[in-house]
Amino acid sequence: MTSTYPYWVAGRAATGEATVEVRSPYDGSIAGTTTEPTAAHVEQAVAAADAARAEFAATPAHVRAGALDHVSRRLAERSEEIAALITAESGKPLKWSRTEVARAVSTFRWGAEEARRWSGTLQRLDTDPAATGRLALVRRAPRGPVLGIAPFNFPLNLVAHKVAPAIAVGAPIVVKPAPATPLVALLLGELLAETDLPAGSWSVLPVPNPVAAELVADPRLPVVSFTGSVPVGWAIRDTVPRKHVTLELGGNAAVVVGPDQGDDESLAWAASRIATFAMYQAGQSCISVQRVYAHRDVSAALADRVVAAVRALTTGDPTDERTDVGPLIDEAAARRVETWVDAAVRDGARVLTGGGRDGADYAPTVLADVPATAQVLCDEVFGPVVVLETVDSLDEAFDRVNDSRFGLQAGVFTRDLQVAFRAAQVLEVGGVVIGDVPSYRADQMPYGGVKDSGTGREGVRSAMEDLTEERVLVLTGLAL
Repeated sequence: MTSTYPYWVAGRAATGEATVEVRSPYDGSIAGTTTEPTAAHVEQAVAAADAARAEFAATPAHVRAGALDHVSRRLAERSEEIAALITAESGKPLKWSRTEVARAVSTFRWGAEEARRWSGTLQRLDTDPAATGRLALVRRAPRGPVLGIAPFNFPLNLVAHKVAPAIAVGAPIVVKPAPATPLVALLLGELLAETDLPAGSWSVLPVPNPVAAELVADPRLPVVSFTGSVPVGWAIRDTVPRKHVTLELGGNAAVVVGPDQGDDESLAWAASRIATFAMYQAGQSCISVQRVYAHRDVSAALADRVVAAVRALTTGDPTDERTDVGPLIDEAAARRVETWVDAAVRDGARVLTGGGRDGADYAPTVLADVPATAQVLCDEVFGPVVVLETVDSLDEAFDRVNDSRFGLQAGVFTRDLQVAFRAAQVLEVGGVVIGDVPSYRADQMPYGGVKDSGTGREGVRSAMEDLTEERVLVLTGLAL
C-alpha cells in the first residue's frame, strides 16, 4: 500500500488539495504521495519562523541538543525503513541509501554535540592602557530564519545538513526538499515533531520551484542555504544580494595518481576507489570522480585495472542488495549524459567500457583520449562517466586539475609527504584528500568549494558559523 506523507507547517502536519505522486526512476512505481502546500500554509510557515526567531534563539542549549539527539536516535531505529524510502524515490541502490542514513544519524549527533559546545570566546582588551579593566565576550547569534533548499541526490543527509546546524544555533528553518525526492524529508518531519522544539522553529514544504523563488525573495527569511545547480545558485545570490547566501553548487572532481603508485597493492586500491566512486549513485554526487590524471609511469596499468573494476560493478534494480549502480534521477538526465558522451566520441574520444543508455539507466562508462573542450571533461557530468588522462609530471597533473571552473575537492594518490603538502598548497579546491578519491567526506569537517563550486561551508560546526554573526559584549572595570 502506498504511503501518503503530510507536509509540515510550523511543526504541525498539514495537507493540501493537489496530490503529488513520487515515482521511482527505475521502474516508475509509486514510491509514495504527498500534497502541494497551499499558499496559506506557506505564508503560515514563514510567518511562524519570523515570529519564533527571538524565542528560538533564546532556547537553552539542552533543549536544542536534546531534540537533535532524539532525531539521531530515531533515524537509527528506523534506518531500514528510511533507506528503503530513499531508494524508492531516488533510485539510489539500497547499499548507498543505508550509508546515507548512517551519515544522517551522525550529522544530527554532531549537531547535538556542537549545540552543547556553542559558547563564545573571551578576549582581554587591556593590551592598551586606555582599555585597562576591560574584557570582551564574543558570541555568535543567529542571522535570522533560514530557507534551506536541498537537492535530490542526498535527499536525507543534505536536508540534515540544513536542519541540524540551524536547530543547533537556534535559527528557525523552512526546508524546501527537491521536487523529485520530497518523501524522506517529510518523514524526517515526523521525527522532528516528536521533539519539544518551539512552534515555528521548523517547517518542511515540498513546494514547486516557482514558489521557492518567492521564498528566496521573502525578507523574513534573511538566510538562504542552497545546494544544487550552478545557474540556479548564482541566480539566487544575484536576486537577493543583501541576504546571507551559502551555495554548494557541485564540481568536476579530479584524481591525481602519482608515479609512486606503481606496485600492485597501490594500483589495486586506486583503481577500486576510482571505479567505485566514479559510478556510485550513478555518478550523481558533487564529488564523484570525473577526471583522473595518472602519471605516465602508471597510467596504462591503472587504466586496465579501472576498466576491469568498472566492468565488475553490478547494475540494475536498486532494491537488490547486490546492485552497485542504479538509474539516474530520470530519463532526461540519462539522455543528457548520453548526448555528452556521444559528442566526445564523435570528436575522437575512445570508450574503454560502457557507453549505452536504457531509459534512465546509463552504463558505467570509462573514456580516454577525450578532447580538452568536451563537456564530459569541462562540465559536471553528474552521471556514471569517468575520463582517464595521462600526464608526464605532477606539475602537469596539478595544472590540469586547476584548469576547471569548478573547485570542490580533489584526491591525490601518493605516499610522498612533500607531494601531499604541495597539493594542498597549489590545488584550487576546498579540500584535498590524500591516498583516496575526492568523494570522501566526513560530516563534521568543513565542506565546500571555490570558483563555480560555490561559497560558504557545510559540515555542522562550519554551517553553524555561517548561519550566525558575531556579537560583542564589552565588560568594564574588571580586575583582570
